[in-house]
This record gives sequence, C-alpha cells and structure tokens, in this order.
Amino acid sequence: MGSALENYVNQVRTLSASGSYRELAEELPETLSLLARNWSILDNVLETLDMQQHSLGVLYVLLAKLHSASTANPEPVQLILLMRDFVQRNNAEQLRFAVCAFYETCHLFTEFVVQKNLSIVGIRILSRAIDQIRQLDTQLTPIHADLCLLSLKAKHFSVVLHYLDTDITDISTVAAECKTQQQQQSQHTVDANNDAKYFLLYYYYGGMIYTAVKNYERALYFFEVCITTPAMAMSHIMLEAYKKFLMVSLIVEGKIAYIPKNTQVIGRFMKPMANHYHDLVNVYANSSSEELRIIILKYSEAFTRDNNMGLAKQVATSLYKRNIQRLTKTFLTLSLSDVASRVQLSSAVEAERYILNMIKSGEIYASINQKDGMVLFKDDPEKYNSPDMFLNVQTNITQVLDQVKQINKMEEEIILNPLYVKKALGSQDDDLTSQHPKTFSGDPTD
Repeated sequence: MGSALENYVNQVRTLSASGSYRELAEELPETLSLLARNWSILDNVLETLDMQQHSLGVLYVLLAKLHSASTANPEPVQLILLMRDFVQRNNAEQLRFAVCAFYETCHLFTEFVVQKNLSIVGIRILSRAIDQIRQLDTQLTPIHADLCLLSLKAKHFSVVLHYLDTDITDISTVAAECKTQQQQQSQHTVDANNDAKYFLLYYYYGGMIYTAVKNYERALYFFEVCITTPAMAMSHIMLEAYKKFLMVSLIVEGKIAYIPKNTQVIGRFMKPMANHYHDLVNVYANSSSEELRIIILKYSEAFTRDNNMGLAKQVATSLYKRNIQRLTKTFLTLSLSDVASRVQLSSAVEAERYILNMIKSGEIYASINQKDGMVLFKDDPEKYNSPDMFLNVQTNITQVLDQVKQINKMEEEIILNPLYVKKALGSQDDDLTSQHPKTFSGDPTD
C-alpha cells in the first residue's frame, strides 16, 4: 500500500478513535481523487478498516470505487456485496456527518446496477439505506427516487409500495445538510438543484409504479404533486408527468382533473408541448370509443416514443367501462349484443368479458343470464349499516383527524420560522410604505 493511502488509513483510524467525526467528514472529500486514482488497491485499504468503527473511511472508499466503475470495470458481484455489507454493518451516526457522500454513493450504486441489468438486487440494499439515513418514517430522502427507479426497472413493487404508501411530511434537503460538509473537488460539489430533481423523480416514478399496479387514484395524486411543484421553468420530468397526468385523469375522472390556477408553468410550457394528449382528452369527452381508437392509432408513434402506449390502451378500456356504467343508469336489462353495439365493442363475447370484470371489481352491480344472453343491472346492495362499514368510516375519520393534527403542527412550525417571520414583517412594512402619498416633481401621468 502506498504511503498516501497509509496516511489515509491512519487519518481515518486516529480521528475515528477520538470521535472527531465532524473533522474527519470535512477532510475526507479532499482524499477522494487520491482513492479514485488507486482503485486497484482499494481492497487493501478496506482490509485495514472496520465497517462499524471506521464507517466514514469505508464510505469514501466505496464512493471512489463507484466513481471508477465506468473505467475500472469491477466485478459486479463483489461491488454489490460490498455495498450490501456496508449498509448492513455501518455506524449510522457517523454517516450523518457525511450524508451528502452517502446520498451520492447510493445514486452511483443505482446507476451501476441499472447499467448491469441487476436492478432487482439493489432494491433491498437501498431500502436499508433509506431506513438508516432518514430521521422520520415520513421523511423523504433523495434515495427514495433511486429505490423507485430500481423497482420500475426490475418490475418488482412489493418493497417500494411500503414507502410510497407513507404520506410525506418532511423532506431531507441536500443543500441544507451539506452546509457543514464543504466539498473541495469541483466534480463532487453538491448541486442544490438536485433537491428539486430527486423530489420530482420520486413523485414521477411513484406515479408510474401506482399506474403499473393499477392504483390510478394514487397515481393521479403523485403526478399532480409533480406537475404542481412551484417552479420558474419547466423540467423534462414535469412534462413527462403532465402527459401521464392527463391520461390517468381520463381513467379516474373521465376528464382533466382539477389543477390549481397558480401553476403557470403548465399553461405556458406544458400544454403547447402536449398537444397530442389534449387531442386525446377532447376525443374522450365525445364518449365515442371508435373515435378514441382512431386518435390513438393516429398518434401511436408519439405515444410509443413517450412509453405511454400501454397507458393509452388503458384509457380506451376505461371509456368502454364508463359507457357501460352509463347504460346502468338508463336500462334495467339489455342483451349482450345490445351492450356491445351501444358501447362499440366488437362482439357480445367481448361485452360479456367487460361486464364480468366490472362486476368482480365492484364497478357495476349486475348479473348475466347465460341462457338468453341478457344482462340485468342492479342497484348498489350496500346499505351502509353493517359493522364493517362502521369500522371503515371510523378508520377514515381517524385518518382525517391525524392529518389535521399534522397540518396544524406544520403550520405552527412555519409561523415560528424566523425566515417566515422576517418575510411577513417585511411585507407589512411594504404595505405601510405604499399607503403614504408620493411626491411627484413633474406630471404624475408621466
């Protein structure tokens, strides 16, 4: 091992033994280029460090390995096992002094396993990393977006849904956490804009995951958060989320879901760049499945390019279902062939398949007489007086009350925030100033 690396090991051991983790975290970034240049003998360094006692030192060795992965072409299994062992055995308290380096390590690890088509093996590792570094179960970290990406690539959602189902009340911001972690190397300087990037990616990927598992209501919420995030300019992430938002809106509500009027980015930038999708919305409003099929075929190349062709087909399916639901409000009985004709399905067999699926999912209440091919539409059998329904209502009320408490707590924190108080008092001073008459030296109409 070279003298420079020996100095690195000694520095890590000495400062770790004395508990000087903050000092160590401030000095280690300067050694990253040294470690990256000596990637071939970094395993020797790791043999002299303990993951529990010297977590910060091991973290920067792992970070250097991942930075060198594109040129060094390491054995994937060895690097994955190293990352797995690190998140299982490290000292989380030490990591909090180098949270930015930990985030960067997770980002690079995500890129590495995606490139190697090994996304599925990284899911549990990043799940563990999130649990280690977040301070609240409801806190959003930049690693959440990485976990969502790996889950999408692997088409494995059981792990990530646990995190997506948890409503976010706090956000871990890289810019704030890195104020005391000044990184000297320009190639590793933390960009504060990454806060917004990983926030948007989390809600964009989350919406895609909920769409994949057909939880369209939750998907719509995630896409809405993504596109209504305050911004001075549009990002590509927001544009892609807007396209999916329009399509999921049709599936859930049959029209464009409500969007707050203060989201100027949508009107100025997104709408002109999503004309095909607005054409789809306009045709959907006509309730004609045939016209919708034609418009999807017309723009199939654009939908395919945006990876939205599967979602377009789901939109077409939703229109068939919505038209069948309209029939239940008009008719008591209909033949399967009449249903097929009225909703523009190809045959009575296809109409039967749609109706059976809708009955099974509780979208309509009906029965089919197989003998004469007639459909009997029924009213909702739920009387809302059962013990199960009472417990359901009680659970919903409890959830609403918990959310009200959380909102009140967040409002109190905002009101007591010194920056908010300063800005609020400044606004009052401006209002008072504007009330005083102005003195004009010339024509006041000039």
